[in-house]
Amino acid sequence: MTTRDQARRRAAEVRSEAASRGVPLGHPAASLPERLLTARERKGVDLFRAERDTKIRARYLAALERGDYRELPGAVYTKGFLRNYALYLGLDPDEILLQWRRERGDGPSSDPVLVVPRTVVAPRQGITISPKVFGGLLLALVVVLVVGYVATQLVRFSKPPTISVTDPSTAVVSVDESATNYTLRGTTSPGATVSITIPGRDQPIQVTAGDDGTWSSDVELRRGRNQFSVMATDPDTGKQSDTPYALVINVPISAIVTPGLTIDQPAEGAKFENGAILVQGSATNATQVTVSAVFSGATTTSGSKPPPTPAAPPAQNGTVGSDGAFSIPFNLTAGKWTLTVSAAGSDGKATSLTRSVTVNYKGVNLVVSIKGGAAWLKVWEDGVLDPTIGGGGKTESNGKVLTFTAQQTIEVRTGKSSITFFTLNGQSLGSLGAAANPETWLFAPPAAPKMTNHT
Repeated sequence: MTTRDQARRRAAEVRSEAASRGVPLGHPAASLPERLLTARERKGVDLFRAERDTKIRARYLAALERGDYRELPGAVYTKGFLRNYALYLGLDPDEILLQWRRERGDGPSSDPVLVVPRTVVAPRQGITISPKVFGGLLLALVVVLVVGYVATQLVRFSKPPTISVTDPSTAVVSVDESATNYTLRGTTSPGATVSITIPGRDQPIQVTAGDDGTWSSDVELRRGRNQFSVMATDPDTGKQSDTPYALVINVPISAIVTPGLTIDQPAEGAKFENGAILVQGSATNATQVTVSAVFSGATTTSGSKPPPTPAAPPAQNGTVGSDGAFSIPFNLTAGKWTLTVSAAGSDGKATSLTRSVTVNYKGVNLVVSIKGGAAWLKVWEDGVLDPTIGGGGKTESNGKVLTFTAQQTIEVRTGKSSITFFTLNGQSLGSLGAAANPETWLFAPPAAPKMTNHT
């Protein structure tokens, strides 16, 4: 038994029940809205369940059950809604439409009845179609197209696009504190426009869903709470998803701690007889320590002419060990200096401490640096061979730095003068020879260095 037969059988039972209560058989037992409400309650469903099953908006179904036809789009839509709802509730759709017309005060249905005449068979000329038959067929085709269009519009206008977010899988999610962007992914109706609204941004981010309904979009993240609202819009009907999808992505904010710094040496006011000063200490929450110096005065005796102000040496950087300790060698010329030691963390925070030191050279202090290759060296201190180098000399590798001290003179023979660099009593002299030739240089301050024939 079909759904229509069941509806008609149920209508007959309603008419029989009305007749038993004295109600004329030609009239329904109750008004159309009451019949619809009673039938739905008998079926045991609410308006929202009926909306999902019939694809008719709940507010339209409620208007039918109240008899408030002004809330409906028009007579064509109303008849379609009544027919579908009657079939869903098990009622006779033709009887329901007849009662609707009667309660509205309409007369008998004025819908045209199409009579298609039989085709005339011409024995010799074949089958021909008269103009009336052709017009009837054309009219029937137009009716079918109109009905199909109306049905399509009913489905489209009664069902807004859906929207869902599949990544992230939850409405509130936390990411790593280093994250600066996130790719949102989800599904919606094919071809729908997905709008992602961000508080504080004038225009939403918009992407178009693919043919399979999937979509994705990259969004920027800031530290703290990032809130997004995602909505889908059907580009043809302009209908939007009923409820925007609210999403929150949290980026943790780490507390910024200022580095701690302790200087073990040099002590404040320390005095040195040479400029090779070792800066040592410890730091916390720091990745790098920098030492710089500013000249603050010359160390001269009364009545003597002050020397020219020396140039400040370049700042030296050092790393902080796993235990927080650091050790940075620093060379200074004679004079009074203010050392600045700074510890910096990865977040840009820094802490600085200062130390005042005095350098008053005594004797000869010579720093020899090999830069640009290997070089053979031989050194005499106050005329005596340096024991660490030996009488046969020694080849030092590129980057090697050696320090020598004496009371009056230091003499250095190098196999490659152009890559051998000297610093005398804290004063950089550079390489004294332009060619990569063996040369011997004598250092006896305050006299200037001079070349000798000592081999």
